[in-house]
Amino acid sequence: SDAICNFVICNDSSLRSQPIIFNPDFFVEKLRHEKPEVFTELVVSNITRLIDLPGAELAQLMGEEDPKLPGANSTASGFFRSLMSLKRKEKGVVFGSPLTEEGIAQVSQLIEYLHKNLRAEGLFRVPGNSIRQQILKDALNSGTDIDLDSGEFHSNDVATLLKMFLGELPEPLLTHKHFHAHLKIADLTLFDEKGNKTSTPDKERQIEALQLLFLILPAPNRSLLKLLLDLLYQTAKKQDKNKMSAHNLALMFAPHILWPRNVSTNDLQENITKLNNGVTFMIKHSQKLFKAPAYIRECARLHYLGSRAHTSKDDLDLLTSGSKELQPLKSQKRSRLDTCHQEETQQRTEEALKELFRHVHNMPDSAKKKKLIRQFNKHSTALTPGSDVPTSPAPRRTRSRSFSGLIKRKVLGTPVILERKSRDATPEPERVSKENVHLLQKCGSPAHMSQAKLKSLEGRKEESCRRMRAHLLSKDSSSL
Repeated sequence: SDAICNFVICNDSSLRSQPIIFNPDFFVEKLRHEKPEVFTELVVSNITRLIDLPGAELAQLMGEEDPKLPGANSTASGFFRSLMSLKRKEKGVVFGSPLTEEGIAQVSQLIEYLHKNLRAEGLFRVPGNSIRQQILKDALNSGTDIDLDSGEFHSNDVATLLKMFLGELPEPLLTHKHFHAHLKIADLTLFDEKGNKTSTPDKERQIEALQLLFLILPAPNRSLLKLLLDLLYQTAKKQDKNKMSAHNLALMFAPHILWPRNVSTNDLQENITKLNNGVTFMIKHSQKLFKAPAYIRECARLHYLGSRAHTSKDDLDLLTSGSKELQPLKSQKRSRLDTCHQEETQQRTEEALKELFRHVHNMPDSAKKKKLIRQFNKHSTALTPGSDVPTSPAPRRTRSRSFSGLIKRKVLGTPVILERKSRDATPEPERVSKENVHLLQKCGSPAHMSQAKLKSLEGRKEESCRRMRAHLLSKDSSSL
């Protein structure tokens, strides 16, 4: 749930007494709508970090290729496909049509009613009356208002109609292109001390992967999925009354929200248990799955506030013209936050590398261990824990190429460095005439000429060099 923030960053006294709803995923949603390509690339790159998706499955997830589903080439699937297409010829506004916001608004009436009637025994399992269901279905398709609290309909009628609506969608609620990703998420398990895979599910990684996967669902699918999983979660909490646990509910809804359309049970025989357990996991942890991971929030925030791009008034809701006084404080605070974020990221990286190094060191002797150790040795300066990150050399000060700077280096020996407070006030360097260059060559450099030449030329050049220095230094005093 959204937190209520009573702190107002505004000088407007009329707004200080009003509470502000703070949405932690504000910048995530902003990035999703304004720059969907950047958002998708950010999310998918983190999904591939958690689960292994080969090239074809990754292309299917991105929508670049058509999903290759089990049993897609079988004769039975072709029969089911033709049968379903005949049924959808008489589709209405809601049932049998692609998911839309209008359809969700109609179906949300069913979900709202079921939230008030979760104690009915065998809810979603016991079928309702077919005649009442048809009346209710026609009313939803026509868009008329329905008074479900009038007592005309039973909770089992409404629950069965909700399953019917999900089953008649052209594709499952979790979409066909996400099918293989959900199979991979179900395989995420913990590792033992020796690095071997166990049969214990890695719940933290599964939750994180589902959070990312739900972020790239189409907006109508994500909205309805959130409403549905919340309903099933509340239903499972009252299983002492309705006798419907999370697993029982998963058996009822997995074919409608996750199983590919037009496939038989034989096509999914190897994966049915995995898919049902996956839906059970979603129901149990539904309250965590629709929050963006912290690092996605931070990346989205830095994309807007961390850059120098001008932020619009929509980005900073409460800033007014009087908030200009806060700009220096905001810039200082932002720089401190960015510095802390970089230090925290570097510290986490070092800790992860140390843990990885210890894990490889404790592995039993094998070819895989030797290969990993060779990789550590090959990149020891970058991967070995405790190694210092090489610092880039300090940039060299660019030497002045103006005539005055040349005279200071040649004649005075040691250059005098003075900071110029304003570049606009600095006059342009004068052009070097041939006579000045000739005199400069005559004067020579004490640092580059030999001692014998200096002694031999000292008598003839001392007076001319003295006059030359006095003339040029007085002429160039403005630039110094």
